[in-house]
Amino acid sequence: MEKYDLIIVGTGFGASFFLKKYLEKSLPARKVLVLERGILFPHSERLKERRREKLAEEYLKAGSYSGTYEYDNSNKSWVFEPNFGGSSNCWTGCTPRFLPNDFRMKSLYGVGQDWPLGYSEIAPYYDEVEEIMMIGGPAVTPFPRDKPYPLPPQKLSSVDKLLAKRYNELYISQPTARATVAVGNRNGCCTSAVCELCPVDSKFTIENTLSSIYKDPRVTLRFNATVLSLITENNQAKGVIFQSEGKNYEVSGDIVALGGNAVFNAHILLASGDSSYYTGRGLSDQRGTFATFYFHDLDNVGGSSSITANGYMFYDGDSRKDYSGCIIESFNEPFIRSEPGKWRKIAKFKFIFEDLPNDNNRVLLSNDPLKPRLEYVGHDKYVDKAMDHLEENVQKYFSFLPIEKIEFDGYFQKSEFHICSTTRMGKTSKDSVIDKNLIHHQYRNVFVLGSGAFPTITPANPTLTLSALSLMAADRSF
Repeated sequence: MEKYDLIIVGTGFGASFFLKKYLEKSLPARKVLVLERGILFPHSERLKERRREKLAEEYLKAGSYSGTYEYDNSNKSWVFEPNFGGSSNCWTGCTPRFLPNDFRMKSLYGVGQDWPLGYSEIAPYYDEVEEIMMIGGPAVTPFPRDKPYPLPPQKLSSVDKLLAKRYNELYISQPTARATVAVGNRNGCCTSAVCELCPVDSKFTIENTLSSIYKDPRVTLRFNATVLSLITENNQAKGVIFQSEGKNYEVSGDIVALGGNAVFNAHILLASGDSSYYTGRGLSDQRGTFATFYFHDLDNVGGSSSITANGYMFYDGDSRKDYSGCIIESFNEPFIRSEPGKWRKIAKFKFIFEDLPNDNNRVLLSNDPLKPRLEYVGHDKYVDKAMDHLEENVQKYFSFLPIEKIEFDGYFQKSEFHICSTTRMGKTSKDSVIDKNLIHHQYRNVFVLGSGAFPTITPANPTLTLSALSLMAADRSF
């Protein structure tokens, strides 16, 4: 059986930032094996697929999340990208930090669970991720910062400017990995509003910025390798079992880092005999809804990206004792009104609410060793109460604008594309699966990366935070 110093499962955000820091701190003789369930489906080939051009046969094998798990709830979907680079291939590049109070929900508001770490611990790693991703952002933010963002912020629309003037640090240009100017291998944002597959490769992806770590001579990268379980002995991982092209293989490693998403990390642990009550439980995502604003005498023009701003007016505060905090996203996609003379008197906002992880929403084993089974009974009433207050809060904070009418969708989107909380972190095994350094309580040589670690989820996009946690875990452990 081949032996490695480190085995990493996956190549997404969590895995890649962990590997980057590990390589910076490890010796030249180290051996790392990375097992990726998908293939390298390059950005250039993805663009061809979008244009409906003919693809080379090797890229026709690029996988989709469809059919990778068993699930029968049509009201909620769990979306991810199962190829090299993971969801960096399909995210929109939104990178707000969490607020300091997000880490203390139980202490401050009596809901959820406190994190075993605070904002000050993760802040230096936020800085580091922002430098790697080359984030553009504003000078003033609702979260503490020690230095400016690497790139200038995206430009606000005319409606955004009015809101920013009124609410200062509570309404800001969205911090984003959609590069505002050309940097490295990336072009500047083209404002085409198709960010999930950026046509000019402006948005940070693992492929365009961190692919070099997978070419390091210490690293062996194997595609089409789906990890089934850990090989364990006396509460230690001795390696992993993976399947490739229908055949099972075993490989030995001193340390294992699970860098799949919150569904598959939990599934691997369950298949390995993980005895924690919390493993697989708490499956959650934010819930988002749209509202369209129609104005009397205000043209909504300008703005330099698809999502121009974040609003924090009803994100934090004592209201979180009763209902979810909410982050606002200002959408700048090309849409117009049909009435003559009113084409641009319109704005669209998304309101994204945090949920509280529910133990009855969970990942389970199925009869198929390749497919987890998901059970989702629904989001917490905490979210519904926030939805009940939405029109009231919008009236409170937006009524100074010359609003003709507002159309609320009145329903939640099926996915915010953020799978969280199935391997939550905590101080002990009595309330969690892993510790604050992402090390498994039972298997002390196993790291469990990604947003599955979140004890509670916040209204903000989780990508920056899960990437910072990976850097911190590797930095502290090696």
